[in-house]
Amino acid sequence: MISPELRKGARIFTIGAACGFLAGALALALVVWRFGNVIGTHEALARGAKPPSPIERWDGGPIDDDAPVLEAAPVATSGTAHDAPSAPPVLSAPPAAELADRDLELPVEGITRDQLVRSFEDARGSRRHEAIDILAPLGTPVKAVEGGRIARLFVSRAGGITIYQFDPTERFCYYYAHLDRYADGLRENDVVRKGQVIGYVGVTGNAPKNTPHLHFAIFRLTAEKRWWEGTPLDPYDVLR
Repeated sequence: MISPELRKGARIFTIGAACGFLAGALALALVVWRFGNVIGTHEALARGAKPPSPIERWDGGPIDDDAPVLEAAPVATSGTAHDAPSAPPVLSAPPAAELADRDLELPVEGITRDQLVRSFEDARGSRRHEAIDILAPLGTPVKAVEGGRIARLFVSRAGGITIYQFDPTERFCYYYAHLDRYADGLRENDVVRKGQVIGYVGVTGNAPKNTPHLHFAIFRLTAEKRWWEGTPLDPYDVLR
């Protein structure tokens, strides 16, 4: 006859064995499930599926209060000039060739193209001349070589009475120096026409006092369009 103590121990053992079996079965099922997911993911990637993006993985996660928030740059949609940075203008030809094709007016009245003398590379003290000198009697009218805007009226020790004029596209600047005076009423930001008298030949600045002439220079402006800054071009190639 089995004692009550043995029957109680048998029940406890049976219950423990059943619990152990159930726990083992659950663990085995979890391993099979995870293994199946890994295999399934690799098979999906092998078929060309994309892995989940970080945003998808973090979709429900919290955001740290002190974490930086990065914003995407706005995308231009209207196509207007202020939607995107302005690009430097593209020239259809080398600068000197483009200006030569415009058939610019000679800047000194009564002078012919045959009278022009190249002096761009000539030395002027310790620097290149980078301009052309057009000799003419004192007071000879100086004309705008083409239409454009008067960017600056300036008096300097070297150039004397000078004019900086932008071309219509404001990519080039024309520099007239050693003037005797400006044309009456000329003001900065005036829009002038081709051939309009804007000043008169003189000897101001460091010009020889017995050799009145116009010092005429051309330079291609930088993107900042500063009236005093640019790449010099040989006016002889443009005006001839």
